[in-house]
Amino acid sequence: MAAALEAAGDGDVLTVAPGTYRENLIVQRAVTLRGPEGSPGSVRIAPVDGVPLTVRASATVQDLHVEGQDSAAPALLVEEGAPELVDVRVVTRSASGIEVRGGARPTVRRCTVDNPGGIGIAVLDGGGGVFEECEVVAAGQAGVAVRGGAHPRLERCRVHHASGAGLSATGEHSGLEAVGCEIYEIKGSGVQITGRATAHLTNCDVHRTTSDGITLDTDAVLTLADCHIHDIPENAVDLRSRSVLTLTRSTVRQFGRNGLSVWDPGTRVDANQCEIHDSTGDYPAVWVSDGATAVLDACRVHDVPDALFVLDRGSRVDVVDSDLSQVRNTAVSVSDGATAQLDDCRIREAATGAWFRDHGSGGTLANCTVDAIQTGVIVTKGADPTIERCTVTSPAEAGFYVSAGGRGTFQGCRVTGSEGYGFHVIDGCRTTLKKCRTERCARGGYEFSEDGPLVEECTSDESGGIRPGASAAPQPAVQTQSATQTVGLLSQVPDQRAEAPAEEETPARTSQAVLGELDTLVGLESVKREVRALTDMIEVGRRRQEAGLKAASVRRHLVFTGSPGTGKTTVARLYGEILASLGVLDKGHLVEVSRVDLVGEHIGSTAIRTQEAFQRAHGGVLFIDEAYALSPEDSGRDFGREAIDTLVKLMEDQRDAVVVIVAGYTAEMERFLSVNPGVASRFSRTITFSDYVPEELLRIVEQQTDEHEYRLGTGTSEALLKYFTALPKGPAFGNGRTARQTFESMVEQHAGRVAQLGEPSTDDLTLLYPEDLPELP
Repeated sequence: MAAALEAAGDGDVLTVAPGTYRENLIVQRAVTLRGPEGSPGSVRIAPVDGVPLTVRASATVQDLHVEGQDSAAPALLVEEGAPELVDVRVVTRSASGIEVRGGARPTVRRCTVDNPGGIGIAVLDGGGGVFEECEVVAAGQAGVAVRGGAHPRLERCRVHHASGAGLSATGEHSGLEAVGCEIYEIKGSGVQITGRATAHLTNCDVHRTTSDGITLDTDAVLTLADCHIHDIPENAVDLRSRSVLTLTRSTVRQFGRNGLSVWDPGTRVDANQCEIHDSTGDYPAVWVSDGATAVLDACRVHDVPDALFVLDRGSRVDVVDSDLSQVRNTAVSVSDGATAQLDDCRIREAATGAWFRDHGSGGTLANCTVDAIQTGVIVTKGADPTIERCTVTSPAEAGFYVSAGGRGTFQGCRVTGSEGYGFHVIDGCRTTLKKCRTERCARGGYEFSEDGPLVEECTSDESGGIRPGASAAPQPAVQTQSATQTVGLLSQVPDQRAEAPAEEETPARTSQAVLGELDTLVGLESVKREVRALTDMIEVGRRRQEAGLKAASVRRHLVFTGSPGTGKTTVARLYGEILASLGVLDKGHLVEVSRVDLVGEHIGSTAIRTQEAFQRAHGGVLFIDEAYALSPEDSGRDFGREAIDTLVKLMEDQRDAVVVIVAGYTAEMERFLSVNPGVASRFSRTITFSDYVPEELLRIVEQQTDEHEYRLGTGTSEALLKYFTALPKGPAFGNGRTARQTFESMVEQHAGRVAQLGEPSTDDLTLLYPEDLPELP
């Protein structure tokens, strides 16, 4: 055959007789090389090594069976020209079944690749071409791999039983286009786009993978139109590191973790007319964190544990004209400083419609309806959203619920048919209600604590309504709560007008008992010494006063510096309890605030917020986390300066009523104190919280193990020590939090391992082994 190919000229047709040919063939002219008609598979090209068939011209190759044995070489190599490959079957254990390189642009029709030893189809180094109705029936690595600036197009292809990604594109200028393709039974991700590569999938089906359905990483760009991703045990789609995904008219269903998992600053998802539903796990359908962004327009999310979780500062979701329904827990959760904007959306059949959870979390709900839920909107722990022209219908507990320092502005909102309250605001939260209305609320339209929200022009169908401008609503008649009322968030809240039984006071602990708890904390030896020294100074001073002697003045305000997760808040709580036990403070309770709780949006509001925080901490400790944020380097006309000035004055005026602790990263706190000498002069002592060393992280895991009734198996302690030693200690390192997360990951891995056992023993149920450790990031 090699001699025939050498003698043939352009345009010649070579029909090969049936048989097995042990030659390495090279097609260098525009000839037609084909097997006999009506005898598919009768011509086998099967040399003992090397590349069985190389094409370097715009030839036609048809009805051949190619077998390779060389793990370092492809079975069919296309290097130049625009050849046509038709009805070729490649059965091999080669580096790749079909490989296209350089300037080659083949058209490949109805070809099959079976290569359990390597890549199914590889398009490399600027190669391209069109693959029509082809099938990769097995691959030891990726089914289709694109890299080095290559850019193929797949039409109506099937890729399955691959042991790497189904489709993989990596590297700048690399791209992949797939139309009408199916990717399934993949031991890995169905589609993997990384390293600045791009891909466009239209009318494709990705399902039955062992890992994520689609993975994007490091500036990858992917467009999905009319696609279906389903039956995925992990994340249906996972994006990281500035990747961008656009989905149009696509469905995501039956996923074990997140439907859309979006991480890192610059990472973005835009979904239009999409449907995400039928989760098989216990995770949110859409997860947006670490500064990422997601936009959902005219989408439906339903039959999921939670619909949308957005968390971390810089993270944002925008949801427009979308439906969130049949949600077992929370439809929209906003936490850790994230932002959510919902416009013209419909939330129904959920435990909670939207929950703004904590400091810095906020956003806007505008023109939304919330139906058939337990509680419509919850605002807690310093969160401050704006809710405009929203309607909550038939909540089981409350239309809007604010507690634990939550704020929020509610304007033009309506609650109808609540089995509990319409608006329920407790804990003296400084919420603002404007032009709101309640109708047919069983326990009352408005229920506020004594020092309640600001209310303007709100009405109710109850007699008397609400006085405009009143700081709290009048007390409406309340129906007695029946024994059969649904149990949920507000069932724990007592009727504030009922006479509550007196609570038994918990006896205060002695300072030595509290110091004993401090000693049980892992590490922090220098911190413990500092706190003991302060305690001794205060205790001896108190005894000197009792003896009629002069006592040295001890400034009790402190500066805590160090990384997150090093125990600063825990030590602050114990310090307050110690001061209370010594009679220095009346209560010793801890009030934790940050910039968002102290700094307002206009002149004058900051002083009010700071005074309110100080008042809440009266008799206890005011703990200001990330205090350096009150004085940013590029402050300009920032109102943080007003908070600092107010704080300094209050510390002087109420020096015996409140102890103030400011905390944050070491370098940032040094700068904060250096540029604010008035603040620095109020603090006598700086306590530095060092990062945990590997041995201390191991001790934290051991404590968690004992607390949760697990045990560390043989070699696990040593493996943990190695793990914590190798763990990167960058800005994201969480110290004690990282140790606890490691333990939680081990427990999760242990559960997956033990669940496969028929009748596990007690040792099986309790022992954690080195293989349960998570992978290093």
